[in-house]
Amino acid sequence: MTGLPDEIITRLVGLGLADADAPPSATRLTGGVSSDIWRVTAGGRVYCVKRAMAKLAVKDDWFAPVERNRYERQWYEIAAARVPGAAPQVLAFDDEAMFFVMEWLDPADHRLWKADLMAGRVDQGLAAAVGTKLVAIHAATAGDPAVAALFPTGPLFEALRLEPYLRATARRHPDLAGRLEGLADRTAATAVALVHGDVSPKNIMAGPTGPVFLDAECAWYGDPAFDLAFCLNHLLLKCLAAPTAAPEFLAAFDRLRDAYLAGVTWEPGQALESRAASLLPGLFLARVDGKSPVEYVTRDEDRDRVRRVATPLIARPPETLAAVREAWAGEIGLG
Repeated sequence: MTGLPDEIITRLVGLGLADADAPPSATRLTGGVSSDIWRVTAGGRVYCVKRAMAKLAVKDDWFAPVERNRYERQWYEIAAARVPGAAPQVLAFDDEAMFFVMEWLDPADHRLWKADLMAGRVDQGLAAAVGTKLVAIHAATAGDPAVAALFPTGPLFEALRLEPYLRATARRHPDLAGRLEGLADRTAATAVALVHGDVSPKNIMAGPTGPVFLDAECAWYGDPAFDLAFCLNHLLLKCLAAPTAAPEFLAAFDRLRDAYLAGVTWEPGQALESRAASLLPGLFLARVDGKSPVEYVTRDEDRDRVRRVATPLIARPPETLAAVREAWAGEIGLG
């Protein structure tokens, strides 16, 4: 048993990555909600195969086109070419079967950032490096029509990000619906640079040459402020997962923010920060009341804390990311 569907084995043979006479061995990796992922050993090589699922493995019904697999692969190729080390190397792909093959990142020298953070281990240098590398990708692709043409993914981004996060939350908070729908509409209409769409600690490996970004299924040519706000959101939420490390999470928020904003070259930094600052409270609320709540915020009192901070900031959008951070710090007793 390889764990791989016969169709994929056949196609791997056709790609020269497996031997028809010696089927590859494979282990299905767990933890993902949107794709089937296997670690494959074949002919002395180890690599990773990723295939998108049509229905995501979450509580609410959530469907997304499998074509996102192609755009994720293209994001890896562009990011790795323009910012070396930012993404895994793509080895092969099959757009008909909607899977691609990429290098295997050995856990011996690539640790998952989320695992460190959940354990209360906060590497401030890594947080800054995430900001530096993320803004480098945005800067390298900003205002590039050729890159934009490769990502006609507005409907995918709507299905995977704007609808389940901002619009779903708007339906649960009618008093904030106008603001949240406005954030979604503004984001959908902003086409500036190549966006990853899921920059979170679970998708960032700390490797020998710095952070490596994974799981770019939401790739889109749009608003880079979304990536910044999405990642900073996780550092705020981690204060509830490991409360004793909350001061370090807030410091990491500052380091990542400052490193990112220092690299903004394609527009005034304050303009981008203003968009990120208005998005952040909406994304913060979405992780307790949207379609994809974070798994570690389980207590009603903690959900209420998020709501208490997010609600007024959505109603009266801040201009700076520091304003969101300070409001949250005050709520958790660190103001």
